[in-house]
Amino acid sequence: MLDLATVLAAPVTATMLGDFGAEVVKVEQPEVGDFTRNGPGSSAPGRRSLQWVQEGRNKKSVTIDLRSERGQRLVRELVPHFDVVVMNFRPPTLEKWELTPGSMAVLNPQAVIVQITGYGMSGPYSERGAFDRIASAFAGLTYVSGEPESEPTRTGYAVIDYMAAYLASFATVTALYDRDHNGGTGQVIDLGLYEAGFRASENALQTHAVFGEVRERRGNRNDQIVPASDFATADGRRISIHAGTESLFRKLMGAMDRRELVADDRFSTREERIEHQDELYAAIADWARTQNADEAAHRLNDAGVPASPVMSIADIAEDPHYRERGTITTVSDADWGPLPMVAPLPKLSATPGRIRSLGPRLGEHTDSVLTEVLGLEPHDVDQLRADGVI
Repeated sequence: MLDLATVLAAPVTATMLGDFGAEVVKVEQPEVGDFTRNGPGSSAPGRRSLQWVQEGRNKKSVTIDLRSERGQRLVRELVPHFDVVVMNFRPPTLEKWELTPGSMAVLNPQAVIVQITGYGMSGPYSERGAFDRIASAFAGLTYVSGEPESEPTRTGYAVIDYMAAYLASFATVTALYDRDHNGGTGQVIDLGLYEAGFRASENALQTHAVFGEVRERRGNRNDQIVPASDFATADGRRISIHAGTESLFRKLMGAMDRRELVADDRFSTREERIEHQDELYAAIADWARTQNADEAAHRLNDAGVPASPVMSIADIAEDPHYRERGTITTVSDADWGPLPMVAPLPKLSATPGRIRSLGPRLGEHTDSVLTEVLGLEPHDVDQLRADGVI
């Protein structure tokens, strides 16, 4: 796989596929490198920031100046040697560089070309740029996030970038399966970053089309699933509780020692609970304020009610489930020492993902890739370096 991308969905696509065995060659700008090399730890040798160590894992780093004609020619020479090419440059840039998916398909008809852009390669906005924040706004995700009385709020992580990476990974494997098992050829995967967020919009579009309703911000509540929300606890934390079915509501009231509310006319049916949800939520909030978050979560789960403390990254780092299940793994790094990070996901029983190497130093594999893959002589590589191409 040839990774020509930067920030963030497209290169993470290569990372995810690399976790499950893909051999990934990452092309980076000389002296600058991938955007994720910035941030905490970016002054480490080889520009190996903490984020890069994780997101650059299982990749080889090759520096090529794509803004130079010789650098563009080098990439075109590399394309025939790879099954998959991942990019996220806007169409005008690719046309200028003669690196469009169409031109790459001519160079390598069997290649799967993955192009992730803000708005996709077609449509009136195809030449616009976007990042996770912009895609979230355009997909409608930001609009429905936050409390009803507050302004819309973007999620705290780059959720759409990672959703798009999983979607593109799925598409890549699907395209390769068709090529290798159905007698197909290479093809172009065209994914707009916003489309990953829009796919998660549930039935909002149909509801608007049929009833004219617009999904609005409801904070931690869902008007049609009651009770299900988050509540402040006595230890200054919050707990998330979902008891939106008849059975779960009864179990919740039992765990709270408020069984009398099950027979209360205001809460005796789903429809009544929806109509009187403010009173019901007030009763649950009163109970939660007397509880420790962890203890309450154990008590509710023991009663069969799904519940969890609202976890910070500090909570997650100490949680036994993450460690014992293997969602977090610790890898020894030459610069950073023992370093915890997200393990390859999801878990496969026969062919599990594996971290073979951590994010490499900038340009660490330039010489080996250009000599072994393209057959360049060492003096040719030296000249390219002297010319500032690599």
